[in-house]
Amino acid sequence: MAFVSFFQVFLALLCFLFLYCFRNKHGPPTSFPIVGMMPELLLNVHRIFDWHTEALERCHCTFLFKGPWFAKMDAVVTCDPANVHYIMTSNFSNFPKGPEFKQKFDILGDGIFNSDLDLWKNQRTDTHGFMRNPQFHKFLFKTTRDKVEKGLIRVLDHVAGRGLMVDLEDVFQRFMFDSTCILFVGYDPRCLSVEFPEVRFSKALDEAQEAIFYRHVWPQSFLKLQRLLNIGHEKKYKKAWEVLDEVIATNISRRRKELNEGSVSEVGEDGVDLITSYITEEKSASLECDDKFLRDTILNMMLAGRDTTSSALTWFMWLVSKHPKVENKIIEELESKIPAEETGKRRLFNADEVKDLVYLHGALCEALRLYPPVPFQHKEPLKPEMLPSGHPVGPNMRVLFNLYSMGRMKPIWGEDCSEFKPERWIKKQGGVKREPSYKFLSFNAGPRTCLGKGVAFYQMKTVASAIIYNYRVHVSKETPVVPTLSIILHTNNGLKTRMSSRWD
Repeated sequence: MAFVSFFQVFLALLCFLFLYCFRNKHGPPTSFPIVGMMPELLLNVHRIFDWHTEALERCHCTFLFKGPWFAKMDAVVTCDPANVHYIMTSNFSNFPKGPEFKQKFDILGDGIFNSDLDLWKNQRTDTHGFMRNPQFHKFLFKTTRDKVEKGLIRVLDHVAGRGLMVDLEDVFQRFMFDSTCILFVGYDPRCLSVEFPEVRFSKALDEAQEAIFYRHVWPQSFLKLQRLLNIGHEKKYKKAWEVLDEVIATNISRRRKELNEGSVSEVGEDGVDLITSYITEEKSASLECDDKFLRDTILNMMLAGRDTTSSALTWFMWLVSKHPKVENKIIEELESKIPAEETGKRRLFNADEVKDLVYLHGALCEALRLYPPVPFQHKEPLKPEMLPSGHPVGPNMRVLFNLYSMGRMKPIWGEDCSEFKPERWIKKQGGVKREPSYKFLSFNAGPRTCLGKGVAFYQMKTVASAIIYNYRVHVSKETPVVPTLSIILHTNNGLKTRMSSRWD
């Protein structure tokens, strides 16, 4: 047995040395006969975002990834703004999400992130109409304020007063899960509390996201084998799907019952949630709001609301904790928005006060540039095209955008692209500097630009101002803060911190 173990270690070391010696230092990853670039991908899968970045830097922002023969994994990997603009805007109709995208993200059903053509247009129109409704904004402002005051502050006071270590990423996920449930389902699960209850839905969503990530790494034949044998990430994915369906179905059933019995009004005093809006306007809507449609819509919105915003807040707070000068400038800007007699004491900020915070807005954009919540996405052309970079693409071939790498490219953002500089987003004469969406892709670009951009910025500014103004954040140096392997850029170990009150 000892000899077998020694032989396995020796063989693994030999493979590593072989790949290391034959890797391409001046161009795309090395492509071997039969297996293509798969060996180098698997060798670097634990640091895949940085590996992509290094390859894209060598290849002037675009390279062709060659997968194993017959595996249908060939893809053009790019972070070139010209390619992004061409695909997302100029030639949008030829680059739908495609059947492969829907297959990999099948858990999302026919939701807005998965759909194409008329189904997507109808959903986008209805969702846009809901989010422009003054009743929704009224509900958003009250929900966010209440959840900050009665949830976030109570939890942070609890851990600060007792000197406890807390995972801020977990806190942000709980905050966004509660908020998103209220806004879209009309129900507060109260996960953000000092008891830190287990959240089955959140755990299932995390496991589903991890499995989807590996669907982008492994060949389809391997994934089919996992499904057949009910093992590995595909087994976790199946169980996660069941949990998500069960929780969402319970919420839909409860809301329908409440509306039928009249125990809740169609439009409450504080505003209206999404599911209530869809159910009550079903007859006039362009979509059939059956339980399947509501299930897909809720899951898509939960993914967008809970995960992307909590990810952005996590990386933002980590970056601010490492840059005291940025933190001080944010505090100075917050104090400039309130009466002098209210400075130097605990305070929360309302919608009007956070609306025009230029420096805070720039700091959030800078965090999103370096750590985009959705680190990559892909498209598939309907007919052959030649990209502006000179790379041909055709049907059954993916074009993968690497948003994480885009924020680290010197040709795009300058020699200081790796630095955290909120000033990058501020005009010389003051005011927020706008960058083209095909260069800053965190909220997508073209017709698929994120409808919830304004909602996300409001929630992030409200949470960030409450924490930075009222607390000092001390991030643990013992736990490394690195990205995990998922379709959402979470941290691998959480953001372990100790909190202390700023004004005591």
